[in-house]
Amino acid sequence: MTEAKIEADPKLPIIRITREFAATPAQLLRAHTDPDLFVQWCGPDSLVNKIDYWDARTGGSWRYVASRNGEEYAFHGSFHQVGPDRIVQTFTFEGQPDGVALETLWFEDLGDGRTRLHAQSLVDSFEGRDAWLQSGMEVGVEEGYAKLERLAVEGRI
Repeated sequence: MTEAKIEADPKLPIIRITREFAATPAQLLRAHTDPDLFVQWCGPDSLVNKIDYWDARTGGSWRYVASRNGEEYAFHGSFHQVGPDRIVQTFTFEGQPDGVALETLWFEDLGDGRTRLHAQSLVDSFEGRDAWLQSGMEVGVEEGYAKLERLAVEGRI
């Protein structure tokens, strides 16, 4: 599974993303918690990320700004739990400040240096969920995860 599977839950305003990587759970955890790595892979190829602040620990918070052609898109949240195989955090796109999502990521060890990443985002409404799905988010997910895969394969994580 080198492409991400993106699914909308029919009964809850949840988006689920699943993808396998040629990386260990520890490598994926590091890629999600180390700000220097995070900016290298998160989002579409057309965006450049810059960390405003980043405290990847249980109780910490984060903010980054993605830019393209003079336009900026800011995101922020709080780390509720950072563990060896799971991250729970909030996620807010500052262009829609009332749309706070609760995200849970967990890393399923498949053995032989492979991991299945599971990501689940609970948003505040079905309308909000559907707006995310119609926003073109799959481009950012696919291109970002392809960059993450390359970092792992090249031994840069």
